[in-house]
Amino acid sequence: MAAMTAAGRRALRRWALALAALAAAAAALDNGVARTPPMGWLHWERFLCGTDCAADPRRCVSEQLFMEMADAMASEGWKDAGYEYVCIDDCWMAPARDERGRLQPDPKRFPSGIRKLADHVHSKGLKLGVYSDVGNKTCAGFPGSYNHYELDAQTFASWGVDLLKFDGCNFGTLELLAEGYRNMSLALNKTGRSIVYSCEWPLYLRPVQQPNYTEIKQYCNHWRNFLDVSDSWSSIKSILDWTAIHQDSIVKIAGPGGWNDPDMLVIGNFGLSWNQAVTQMAMWAIMAAPLFMSNDLRDISPEAKWLLQNKEVIAINQDPLGKQGYRITKDNNFELWEKPLSGRAHAVAVLNRQEIGGPRNFTFSLTFLGNGLACNPTCSVRQVLPTSRDWGFHNWVSSLSVEVNPTGTVLLKVVAL
Repeated sequence: MAAMTAAGRRALRRWALALAALAAAAAALDNGVARTPPMGWLHWERFLCGTDCAADPRRCVSEQLFMEMADAMASEGWKDAGYEYVCIDDCWMAPARDERGRLQPDPKRFPSGIRKLADHVHSKGLKLGVYSDVGNKTCAGFPGSYNHYELDAQTFASWGVDLLKFDGCNFGTLELLAEGYRNMSLALNKTGRSIVYSCEWPLYLRPVQQPNYTEIKQYCNHWRNFLDVSDSWSSIKSILDWTAIHQDSIVKIAGPGGWNDPDMLVIGNFGLSWNQAVTQMAMWAIMAAPLFMSNDLRDISPEAKWLLQNKEVIAINQDPLGKQGYRITKDNNFELWEKPLSGRAHAVAVLNRQEIGGPRNFTFSLTFLGNGLACNPTCSVRQVLPTSRDWGFHNWVSSLSVEVNPTGTVLLKVVAL
């Protein structure tokens, strides 16, 4: 048999990659949700475990907080921008289960019950998320779901819950951790209600062994890999660094039905400069990340609102092709990332990691993008962030020079013509 030509080997490799992508998509959790990265609001980073409503009612984890956030999401353009889940994190529960063994909300902070809260959220055209844990206690010490997976899934479904964030504290052994995540997934599907399943399985597994992402995607709609985000530039940097270092193992599994979750958007809080906020929004879009804000929508600046509701950025995140982006190169404190999009397009992010001095220029050839095909033979280039403007038409051998502020990002969209 004649030796295969280089072109033949490349064609065979493309065919194998296409088959692998189809197999990964087929292996996604079969619950019909999260065809694009879910979007919404989650209380944890901004409101933590605030339980003293008498002393601080506006920042207490209570039904009032979630009703007010739902009202703001419906009336202030968040729902129209695509944010649809209002999510409760830890600390919503009473200290013990009820007489029938069911989870119950704290009666003082949630006097109307979760069903009434879900009804209110649904009346606004939104969906409700709730939190539990694979172990016998949540991370904050409230009752976990261990040995109650089916009962808890049935309870959540009866309340009208649309998303479950399932944490991994107090899990016991690795076998129990995996068994718990699988069992809750099966129990949720068994209810017949479409409930997004948000896991932290690989986060707790990774310190001991390499996660099997093919298996995780069979059971979960999105999954945390790394530490909790905090309201700081150092936290955002650490998440981006971790993602780039591990991109060979995590990027390929992401797609419709299952997504890598780098954690919450903290834009609109206190720790990020404007340029750093632009970087988080741009990079979360590039990474096809679930977009869950953790901020106070009742008191948010117009600039943060504009950034979080930016339709061009959200369209990149929500692109139906469902590809997660990746870092192409790192050079002289610049990083170049790309995300394949539908319609022969690519999103491109140029991140300036330098934290001293002023704006700097980064020049790169368009042949770097899309394995040389992003601008073949010509393309249009549009800047999306930090401001939107058209950069005109270019050919495949053109170079672009991008001026980027320290800790900032310029986000572009390149469309092949």
